[in-house]
Amino acid sequence: MPDPTRLDVQPDTRQSATAPPPDETRGCLFALSQPPLMIFLAVIGTLLLMASLHDLLLL
Repeated sequence: MPDPTRLDVQPDTRQSATAPPPDETRGCLFALSQPPLMIFLAVIGTLLLMASLHDLLLL
């Protein structure tokens, strides 16, 4: 009779259900290259640039 207190020593090599399929593996640069995000980041960068130039040149 097997001992129920022993842990299984063999690692589980099955793929989990939450892992993405191999053909859809994408890095984080894929998410950064999406047009809506790039437009949002460009608007935020422009606002920061305008605010910093205002502080440096007009105040």
